[in-house]
Amino acid sequence: MNHLKTLFDWPPVWLLAGLVLVWGSDRVVTLQNFSRLGAALVLAGLALMGWAAAQMVLARTTVNPRGQPAALVTGGVFAISRNPIYLGDALVLLGATVWLGAPLGLVILAGFVAVITRRFIRPEEARLQAAFGADFTLWASRVRRWL
Repeated sequence: MNHLKTLFDWPPVWLLAGLVLVWGSDRVVTLQNFSRLGAALVLAGLALMGWAAAQMVLARTTVNPRGQPAALVTGGVFAISRNPIYLGDALVLLGATVWLGAPLGLVILAGFVAVITRRFIRPEEARLQAAFGADFTLWASRVRRWL
C-alpha cells in the first residue's frame, strides 16, 4: 500500500485529480464560462511550468520535487515566485475553472494549493534551507512562496 501511495503522490497526479474534480463540479453548478480567458490561463500556466523547468535544467538541478537540489535557482521566473511550477499548476486549474464556468473549482483550487504546500513545498524548502543556508533564507525573504 505504501508503494501505491508513493507512486501516485506526485504534483502532476494532484493536478490531474484537480482537473477531474473541476470537470465534475461543472456538472453540479455552472455559471457563464469564459473559454478564451480560461484557455489563456491554462496556456499561461503551461508556459510558466515550462519556463521554470527549463531554468532548472539549465542550472543542472533537479525538477523532481523529492530530489536533492544541486543549485539554488533565484533568477528569471524564480525572482517572482519560489514555486513557479506549482503556480503554473494552479493557473491551469484556475483556467479550467473559468473555462468550464465551474465555481466549485475555486474550492478545489484552494484544496490543491493547501495539499501542494503541505506535501511538497514545505519539504522542498527544508531541503533548500539545509543545502543553501543563508542564500536560501535571503531569497525566501525577498520572493514569496506562490506569487
